Amino acid sequence: MKAAAADIAEAKPDRTESKYDRLIAAAQRVPAMSALVVHPCDEPSLRGALKAAELGLIVPILVGPARKIQAVAREHGLDIGKVELVDVPHSDAAAAKAVELIRAGRGELLMKGSLHTDELMRAVTSSATGLRTARRISHVFIMDVPTYAETLFITDAAINIFPDLDAKHDIVQNAIDLFTAVGLGEPRVAILSAVETVTAKIPSTIDAAALCKMADRGQITGGVLDGPLAFDNAIDPGAARIKGIHSPVAGRAQILVVPDLEAGNMLAKNLVYLSKADSAGLVLGARVPIVLTSRADSVRSRMASCAAAVLYAAARRSSAAMPAA
Repeated sequence: MKAAAADIAEAKPDRTESKYDRLIAAAQRVPAMSALVVHPCDEPSLRGALKAAELGLIVPILVGPARKIQAVAREHGLDIGKVELVDVPHSDAAAAKAVELIRAGRGELLMKGSLHTDELMRAVTSSATGLRTARRISHVFIMDVPTYAETLFITDAAINIFPDLDAKHDIVQNAIDLFTAVGLGEPRVAILSAVETVTAKIPSTIDAAALCKMADRGQITGGVLDGPLAFDNAIDPGAARIKGIHSPVAGRAQILVVPDLEAGNMLAKNLVYLSKADSAGLVLGARVPIVLTSRADSVRSRMASCAAAVLYAAARRSSAAMPAA
């Protein structure tokens, strides 16, 4: 029997049921997905995979040095006796093997363990043996901000450093597709810059305007876009009114598209450390969703990342199964 989402809720005085708890509960209604867990050689990554299995979100396949994984399990009292374990010598080999198993149809999700993100993404993005698709690979932070009513997506703050317009097109579409797949409906998408007017002096404002026109012409689908918007008038209705901005997105954004990785990374960490937000995240645009975790992630955040990946993979599976019109 699947455990209740409340079992993983961590004590936070200002929350009874978090946005993440609802996400996890939705994923528990979907059959568990097989997940390749890459190099889970520390306690947080191994425990996270096992907790996701306990909640009925995934069926993990552990890929890494068997002796190291078994030693971590013994040290921390974790039972991996019934979990499939694929023995490889080191982290690079674990990433390569996990990607190989995904290509062979053994899993529907990829989950980062204790290896560096660069090691995993090298295997994922390999032109010959990786998991690339026609879509640009990008990252989405899924933020539960206590002071904001909406589940807030921030993209891209982890993969694309200085994306050009074509890359931003895919970044936006990936985020919209995820938002829809996890059951949150049609998103309001704010393309962020430092100002809300288009000016050649700030190139990100021109990209924002172009992305909005792409949406008008059907090149980006599934969301309502507005931009450029400064951060304040993207998330605060009062700030939008003062600036005279009237749109369905201004003051009520659900997806924040940042100009570059530096801006996005600082924004996400600002929310985590100053607003006490929880931060989950996925990499999209590959053949399967990729759960990226860090040692600092809470149990709730790790489970939310798994839940989002499960819902996204289920939506893709359902779409692929639908007959052509």
